[in-house]
Amino acid sequence: MNIHLATAAATPGDPILNISIFGAFVAITLIIVLRASRNNKTAADYYAAGRSFTGGQNGTAIAGDYLSAASFLGIVGAIAITGYDGFMYSIGFLVAWLVALLLVAELLRNTGKYTMADVLSFRLKQRPVRIAAAITTLVVCFFYLLAQMAGAGGLVSLLLGINDKVGQSVVITIVGALMIIYVLIGGMKGTTWVQIIKACLLIAGAAVMTVWTLAIHGLNLSTLLDQAVETAGNPEILNPGLKYGLTDITQLDFISLALALVLGTAALPHVLMRFYTVPTAKEARRSVVWAIWLIGAFYVFTLVLGYGAAALIGADRILASPGGVNSAAPLLAFELGGPILLGLIAAVAFATILAVVAGLTITAAASFAHDIYASVFKKGKARPEDEVKVARRTVVIIGVVAIIGGIGANGQNVAFLVALAFAVAASANLPTILYSLFWRKFSTQGAVWSMYGGLASAILLIAFSPVVSGSPTSMIPGANFAIFPLSNPGLVSIPLAFVLGWLGTVLDKVPRDVAKQVEMEVRSLTGVGAEKEAVDH
Repeated sequence: MNIHLATAAATPGDPILNISIFGAFVAITLIIVLRASRNNKTAADYYAAGRSFTGGQNGTAIAGDYLSAASFLGIVGAIAITGYDGFMYSIGFLVAWLVALLLVAELLRNTGKYTMADVLSFRLKQRPVRIAAAITTLVVCFFYLLAQMAGAGGLVSLLLGINDKVGQSVVITIVGALMIIYVLIGGMKGTTWVQIIKACLLIAGAAVMTVWTLAIHGLNLSTLLDQAVETAGNPEILNPGLKYGLTDITQLDFISLALALVLGTAALPHVLMRFYTVPTAKEARRSVVWAIWLIGAFYVFTLVLGYGAAALIGADRILASPGGVNSAAPLLAFELGGPILLGLIAAVAFATILAVVAGLTITAAASFAHDIYASVFKKGKARPEDEVKVARRTVVIIGVVAIIGGIGANGQNVAFLVALAFAVAASANLPTILYSLFWRKFSTQGAVWSMYGGLASAILLIAFSPVVSGSPTSMIPGANFAIFPLSNPGLVSIPLAFVLGWLGTVLDKVPRDVAKQVEMEVRSLTGVGAEKEAVDH
């Protein structure tokens, strides 16, 4: 039965139609990027879009940046297969925005200029803190890029019936090349417009599918859930515990995942960088409020879409498809509206991947060029045009690395891969961000210990977890060196990073710069100095 289903689902719809719709999207967005690139004259234009976006525009772009392939493909698939436990991803991703809104957004916008390291190094020693922040930024962006590239491979394997790894690798390479072109030409302004367009398309597409799915079941959510139980043959799909309630280890894994999701958003470099594209701290706050509403609506849609896929398609067909768990949303689109809706939803999913990888790439490139090249190598004396040149070269290198990593991660659940990126971000960045903003005594040694310790512990625990080896679904299925039992390291690595930041500060005997501490506190809370700098740059 599975063989038959896999063959039947290999090429749903019309591959030529799917590619044509996607090609039209790429053509339109490239024109927009080219138009936006005309104004990329300074480093502020390239990194922060000249701080020219309103709160509403930036909030929509944040939603576009945040609603990645994991949100659309991975979460819908997770709900379709594991029901209630899959929806916990949506809850975690959404609740996390409260941390960003209440603790981080406005203070970061007031204190920084282009990157997260601007804030972390404001009152600490520039060189060691900027190097550490740039390294953590690059690693988090790499993990996030892995998820997007894996999503691209899975989606195209479903749409074009490309089941062999070589064909999927070619597709991942094409997506990576397009991403490099977007960022090289458009900078942050072009990337932002692509994200705004993609957010509108994604939310609209999800809304249409949600209403359609409910309409089939008499606009009654209870009827839809009953149908999902009947198709699955398992009432537990509506109850917590199908995935995370089996043993003590899986319950701990759930707590670890929740910690990573809730604390990770406020430490994601590509999300933090978006706060610099608005002219004032007030607009930064408005951005987050807009983002919360848009993202919240979308995650409500994922609940209906996930259970809709469970009801109308079933777990067996989803898992037997070339894209595996990530194919639930495209298969549901085909079930509802045939080849045309599938082509449109596929184009939106592709747009999702392109927009997010573009945002990640410009963040990583800006971090290297601004924090390593300009601030460390050139000691703050680099010409802005040279800095932008270095950023553009970095884009190409990051693109190539992302393509290679994406080929290696192809086939993994993209929601799960993104959860790992959140865990690394929460471990490596969040303690230092919060300590820098709220603890006057925080020192350079504390920052370096926290960032390197959180980053190293998260990566080591992932390397020795069941994600990499020890189970049939691992990245290296034949090997078994899974010493750490949890799939997500957040439960251990996040508290460890907070402890290391505190310990490094307590043991640091170097005198603090009291004047700088006071200046940072006043600036972060009032914005005095930030507006002048925005005008100057």
